[in-house]
Amino acid sequence: MSGPRDDERLKALEARIAAAKKAQDPKPHMEEHYSQAHLAWRMVIELVVGLGIGFGIGYGLDALFGTQPWMMMVFTILGFIAGVKTMIRSAREVERKQQAADDSAAGDEKG
Repeated sequence: MSGPRDDERLKALEARIAAAKKAQDPKPHMEEHYSQAHLAWRMVIELVVGLGIGFGIGYGLDALFGTQPWMMMVFTILGFIAGVKTMIRSAREVERKQQAADDSAAGDEKG
């Protein structure tokens, strides 16, 4: 059966495993994956909402003034541009957060 020597080896192995787990990246891979998926969906939704709002405004103005399809085309293009600008703003926001996290991690390593 297991003797005192085996118990000591098992405790040493458990201590090494615990130390290795602490040394790993504090953010699990799956959590990072889900945050990236969240960001991707956010950007897609921003683009689609911009298109939808532009289309809706253009369609409404066309119905009001009887200028179909000119206003709808113009405002759909403007909605697309607004959606892309919003996506770029979101990407910059995430980039700033990542840069701040990297800077703080670098500061912790130095100090």
